[in-house]
Amino acid sequence: MLPPVKVLLRPLTGEVSVRMAAPPSVVWELVSDVTRIGEFSPETFEAEWIRGATGPAVGAQFKGHVRRNGVGPTYWTLCTVTACETEKVFEFAVGNDAVTANNWGYRLHPSPGPDGDGTLVTEYFRLEPNLPMRLYWLVLGPLRGRTNEQGMRTTLERMKAVVEDG
Repeated sequence: MLPPVKVLLRPLTGEVSVRMAAPPSVVWELVSDVTRIGEFSPETFEAEWIRGATGPAVGAQFKGHVRRNGVGPTYWTLCTVTACETEKVFEFAVGNDAVTANNWGYRLHPSPGPDGDGTLVTEYFRLEPNLPMRLYWLVLGPLRGRTNEQGMRTTLERMKAVVEDG
């Protein structure tokens, strides 16, 4: 019998961090307010709370209106908040009620600097490690990973401009 073959894949994750000269409480207001994502994201141009949700809480749901790669196709996604610790972490799963495709989130860490209070903000994504997502990542991972990282950097830089310029 032959030993099992391991397929080495790029991790099904990615992240980008940016320091912002604002306290976690100010940054939290942006990352947890999904209705403002259209101001920052190059792909998701609007979102709204649904199914009775009015703000961030574990289990709250919203739908995001996405223009893939900033050009299309355009579609709505269902999202469910999976982690919500005020001024620390905001994470949500993307998929339907039965299947999650991926997860997105923000981690906030106090980061004082010469400019005063600051926050190191990390935006990240994590694909579900099921067979369809592994195959997707094997074929399109390098390209999509770069696109995601560029989009996260754009999102964070746009947020930074808002919190630092007031």
